[in-house]
Amino acid sequence: MEYKAKYITEDIKLSCYEDKFFKSDIMFEHHMLVWFISGETKIVQADATYFFGKGDIFLIPRNQLATIINYPKDRQPHKTVVMHLTVERLRRFYASHPSKPQTMRPQQIYSFSNHPLLESCLSSLIPYFDMKDLPEDIASLKITEAISILRTIDKSVDDVLANFEEPGKIDLADFMEKNFMFNMPLEKFGYLTGRSLTTFKRDFSKTFNNTPQRWLTQKRLELAHYHLREKKKKPVDVCYEVGFENLSHFSFAFKKHFGYAPTKLLE
Repeated sequence: MEYKAKYITEDIKLSCYEDKFFKSDIMFEHHMLVWFISGETKIVQADATYFFGKGDIFLIPRNQLATIINYPKDRQPHKTVVMHLTVERLRRFYASHPSKPQTMRPQQIYSFSNHPLLESCLSSLIPYFDMKDLPEDIASLKITEAISILRTIDKSVDDVLANFEEPGKIDLADFMEKNFMFNMPLEKFGYLTGRSLTTFKRDFSKTFNNTPQRWLTQKRLELAHYHLREKKKKPVDVCYEVGFENLSHFSFAFKKHFGYAPTKLLE
């Protein structure tokens, strides 16, 4: 995979993937504002799947689990401008722009496709990527501009950006049943359920009477079987959507568990 990234600051980058595709399972530690220059992205979350392409602009709230699959398209690389909206920067912003979140909104992805104000703000960053030295205050002003535009477009975005709470302890069984397909370290699952790693493993054993890894593998294989048999999806697509890192590992585990290869279900 040919990957290139240019940074204005650690919070603003121009990202480019030129290979066939790139897949990763991610927990977003910061809110991310993304503008598509070219290519296509498929974002799979527990309760929704999104597709974004050239010209699209979207905001992904922090502390979200997702499978990200990036593709080149129309002979153009997957190319995006990505702006991280960190908690630290947002705290400073809202210190001078007081706003109290009104509701605990569902953490869905916000789409602002082809919005002229946002596109103008993000496209204006392109010339800066070729500069070796950029004053920090310019980058800071650009991020502040983007936040101000987001609030102008959709006032409910304050309910997300101005919410600085960390995940609290939640129902483990409910969370894992919804998010087992994301290939995350156990520490991340623990964090998102409000537990230390030790407490997560202990509670998991009590809840499922199994180890996390064995349970996760079984659930992912069962979901894969459903997608192959009922939805007639291709093994290469199912492999990545249910939490496996590569097709060969998926095929081996599938055959070991069910006694036949994934392709058997397509015959």
